Formats: sequence, structure tokens, C-alpha cells
Amino acid sequence: MPELPEVEVVRAGLAPAVTGARVAGVEVLDARSLKRHEAASGGFEALLTGERIEAAVRRGKFLWMPLAGGTALVGHLGMSGQLLLRTPDHPGDDRHARIRLHLEHPVHGELRVDFVDQRIFGSMAIDRMVPTADGEVAGFSADVTGPWARSIPSQVAHIARDPLDPAFDDAAFAAALARRATGVKRVLLDQGVASGIGNIYADEALWAVRMHGEQPGSSLGRRRVRDLLAAVREVLQKALAEGGTSFDAQYVNVNGASGYFAHSLNAYGRAGRPCPRCGTPIVREAFMNRSSHRCPRCQRLRASVRRVAAHDASARVVRVTPAATSPGSSAGGTPAPG
Repeated sequence: MPELPEVEVVRAGLAPAVTGARVAGVEVLDARSLKRHEAASGGFEALLTGERIEAAVRRGKFLWMPLAGGTALVGHLGMSGQLLLRTPDHPGDDRHARIRLHLEHPVHGELRVDFVDQRIFGSMAIDRMVPTADGEVAGFSADVTGPWARSIPSQVAHIARDPLDPAFDDAAFAAALARRATGVKRVLLDQGVASGIGNIYADEALWAVRMHGEQPGSSLGRRRVRDLLAAVREVLQKALAEGGTSFDAQYVNVNGASGYFAHSLNAYGRAGRPCPRCGTPIVREAFMNRSSHRCPRCQRLRASVRRVAAHDASARVVRVTPAATSPGSSAGGTPAPG
């Protein structure tokens, strides 16, 4: 699934082409891609045709385009969604194209934006805008001065800010970790705590700070939380600079080009290959219907944990006394202090 860097690359590519453009026409080729559009608000094509796009904005993995009429066109790429800029005469033979927007731009002339989605987990919708809960600018955009800047689509309002957002609250993030006895990776993936972080960048950040994904969030000291957040930001920034991560043809930018951060990964997708830091083979473990990748030497649990099944089949984590570390343990295999 595209994560923050990939969606930001798409947003940045779309922004100059769509800002100020008028929607001259809309083609819905597959109504399944309108799953998040509320039919009661009106027909998607009718609501969008004739509108002027004010900007391209992102929060976490959500992208939206504020419209002059006060609503927004909201896009979510899901697992395989792509927003591709094309010329009006581009062949319409893409069997995975779901929605086409025909635009008229005052500078660039006629353009087309195709929403292509092989697996159809992504979506587009017209949504009403609501004020941001904290009164700050809603998300990333080249222009933060428009009347829409401090408003957010209602279906995105529950999503937390991402760690690269200037308004991200570090103290609130630390407090959320302190309240959680669940593993820190689960907290990183919770879009209500910090948005935009998915499996790839969670694994990479945890590797960078030598932290096990099942380390209880409540066990982390303030310094470790600061280190973790710094690692998350560093990984996201580096991925942005390298155009995101592409493992297959399903993630591309608006021009159809792949990102190349996959060549910089230290843990994710490297099962069986040596850890770049200590040489121990990276392991792959089942995690929440997906996989986690870590170095078993560098990323050890600071304490033993045992899971006790509750009556509702949920699990809680119980901390017990950690085993003493032997004096001969190497720096690479000794977990950092909390």
C-alpha cells in the first residue's frame, strides 16, 4: 500500500497541473471506485463537472483537492491506486482505469487525470469540508493561505497528523505510546495516533533504533520515544527524496515512473539477507495479516512478554522481570536503554 512518501510524491506531481484547473468532464468507468462517495450528496459526475480545483493537499495517506464550491475531491490510493497525468489524446485502453477527469488549465491547457486501480481498494469521492479540530492548516500543500486551508474533508477528519506535519504534536504521540501496553509497531500503524506510516517505514524506523516491534509502548522512556520519532522522520524524508518505494509496477508517480527507495531498505523485504549493521540474517515474522522484518540480534525485546488471551479473544501484554544481560554481550545485540 502506498504510504506517506508515495502519496506525497503523487500530490507534489499533481499540484502544478491541477491547481486552477476547471473540471470539463468526468468519466466513471467503474462505480466500485466510488465506494466512499455518499450517493445522498448527489451524483459524482454532476457535483464535480464545472468545478475549479484550488490545490492538492495531503494528510497521511489521504489526498484531496479543495474545490471552489466549498467541497473537496478526496482520493485514497488503497493497495494499488495510481493518479496519472495524461494528455487528452492518450489511448484509453488501460483496462484498470476506473475514473477519468478531463481538465482545462489556464496555463497548461487540456489535461487528463486517470485514476487507475488494479485491485480496486482505492476510491474517489466528493466530500464536505469541516474545520480542523486544532484550527491549524489541514495538511501538506504548496499554498496554505486559501480559505480552504484550515478545513479538511469530513471522511479524513479522524486521521491524525503525520510526523512530517509542522503541527504534529510530539508530546501527544509520546503520551499515546505511554498508554499502550501493545507493541510499538501496532502504535506506529495506528492512523489515529500518527498517520502515513505503514508496514515498510515502521520496519525501517524500528531497525534504525534497534527496537523490537513487540516492545510495549508503555515500556519506552522519553529518550527512546524521541529516538523513535526522529528515526521515523528520517526514514520518511529519505524515502521522499528517493521518490518512494516501488516493489512492483503498482506504485508509480503521476508520470508513471517508479521510486527507488527500495534499494535503501535495511530490514523490510530483506528476509534471509544479512543485517547491514551486524550481518545477522534478517527474519520475517507474521504480523497482523502481513509481515514484519527485523534483525534478531539488533532488535531484541528489552523484557520477556507473555500474551494472555482474554475472554473476547483479544490479547494483553504482561511485563515480567527482564533477564540480566551478560557482561560479554556485544553492543549490536544489547537493546538500547529506555
